[in-house]
Amino acid sequence: MPAPTLHPDLESILVTEAQILNRVQELGRRLKEIYGNEEFTVISIMNGAILFTADLLRQVDNAIRLDCIRTTSYGSTTESHGTPKVIHGLTLDVTGRHVLIVDDILDTGKTLSLIAGMVRGMKPASVRVCVLLDKKGRRQVPFEADLVGFEIPDRFVVGYGLDFAERYRNLPSIGVLKPERQKA
Repeated sequence: MPAPTLHPDLESILVTEAQILNRVQELGRRLKEIYGNEEFTVISIMNGAILFTADLLRQVDNAIRLDCIRTTSYGSTTESHGTPKVIHGLTLDVTGRHVLIVDDILDTGKTLSLIAGMVRGMKPASVRVCVLLDKKGRRQVPFEADLVGFEIPDRFVVGYGLDFAERYRNLPSIGVLKPERQKA
C-alpha cells in the first residue's frame, strides 16, 4: 500500500488506513472469541462510529442486530461542552440480549458512561464496549472499554468517522488537525 497522502488540514497522521484495517480485523477475531456463534446486538454511537461499526461488523459472521444512538457533546468545538445528551435513543429491545456498544473514541468517558448505564438499566444479558480510540489522558469519569483499537495521546484527531464541525469524517486515516483549522 502506498504511503498515505497528508491532507492539507492535517498536521500529521496518527493512525494509517492500513493500521486501522489490521486492527479492525483483530477486533473482529476477538469478538468471535467472546461471542462464539451467539447472536449479539450492536449499538453504534452516531455519527462518529459509523465507519468503524460498518467495518467491524463485516469481520464477524454472527447474527447481529444493529441499532444506533445519537448523542451530542462537542458541537462545533474541540472541547466537550459538559454533559452529553441522548438526542435519538434505541429502537430495539435489548432485554436478555448480549450488547456491544461501539464508539469512535473514549475521551472524557462521559458519553460512554451515560450510554452504558442506560443500556444496563434495560437488563441485557451482557454489556461490552468497543472503541476505536482511547484517549486516557482526557478521562474525567472512571470508565474503561472492553476492546480498544488504539490508545492515542491527547491530540485533536479527525478522520475515519471522527470530525470537527462535521468535516473530515471521510478521511481514510486518523490525523491530527492543524491548530489553525480547529476553529468553527
